[in-house]
Amino acid sequence: MLDTLAIRTQRTNASRIAERDATPLEFGKVFSDHMFLAEYRGGEWHNAQILPYGDLPVSPANSALHYGQAIFEGMKAYPTEGGGVALFRPLDNWARLNASAERMCMPAVPEELFMQGLKELVRLDANWLPQVSGGALYIRPFMFATDGMLGVRPSETYLFAIITCPVDVYYSKPLRVRFEQKYVRSAEGGAGFAKNAGNYGAAMYPTKLAQQEGYNQLIWTDASEHQYVEESGTMNIMFIIDGKIITPSLSTSILDGITRRSVLQLARDMGVAVEERRVSSREVIGALQAGTLQEAFGVGTAATIAPIAVIGHEGHDYEIPTAGPDALSKRIGAALGAIRNGQAPDPYGWVVPVGE
Repeated sequence: MLDTLAIRTQRTNASRIAERDATPLEFGKVFSDHMFLAEYRGGEWHNAQILPYGDLPVSPANSALHYGQAIFEGMKAYPTEGGGVALFRPLDNWARLNASAERMCMPAVPEELFMQGLKELVRLDANWLPQVSGGALYIRPFMFATDGMLGVRPSETYLFAIITCPVDVYYSKPLRVRFEQKYVRSAEGGAGFAKNAGNYGAAMYPTKLAQQEGYNQLIWTDASEHQYVEESGTMNIMFIIDGKIITPSLSTSILDGITRRSVLQLARDMGVAVEERRVSSREVIGALQAGTLQEAFGVGTAATIAPIAVIGHEGHDYEIPTAGPDALSKRIGAALGAIRNGQAPDPYGWVVPVGE
């Protein structure tokens, strides 16, 4: 247990909020004034505090640097009607953080510690919400091992932290992607479902190769046959074929995306047929060639819904028809945005105000 849920707060005496209005506002490069920290040692959480954003001291023998015990989450706070600020499905992020922690042999973060630290930090830096359409405060909870010892074993101490940054629209235009059929993001039985740092580090080289070929991202495929769709870049992926949403079913190699869950729930409630199952590259390309693939898009916290314009497969690029204003992805995206911003009822209990 934590010593106490009283969170000591040290406010900055030199706000950098003018950086919020940088143009363009590049994702993840400008950080808000404060950060939340809590330490795990002796089997308990201690010393919850909010401090001015700044560097953290780390031992050169830090076991996260050497053995990869590091996890994170991605979430957002949104402006709401009437000038408030709200979080979107924060308890789902908390539960997923702890699922990642279990897989990486790290301690669970108590709900009270996560939620109270999150709310107090966002309240303190709420004025960092960018004053632009589609803007939000991106929130990055993370935890890493802090033992200063070389030895392949779980660390005995950890730091849990939350930082935030103002963000604009992630992708400004539809994406060019291609199937990856050589390199692997994750294998069944691995840690692909967890948001651990190593998953993302291993993906960088094949992604760089694709970007050199003119693509924005990859469509990752399974590790054994390199034929079955898993994710697209750092997002879950969905296809609309013959009016149905078809998306890969979850597994130990696919992240249980919170935006994914939300999009599928809204689609079902709109009366749209949804199939969660294995999807092969051959099926996708066959639907493209037959004219039955109407839309393809990535879904994730950073981009929400990112339309795909081109899919590359075995040296050939296939264009996807441009989605019109009544396209299903746009209708779902609008419905999701209206709930998050308080412009429509929230029958799901997804929106959590941070309070005054």
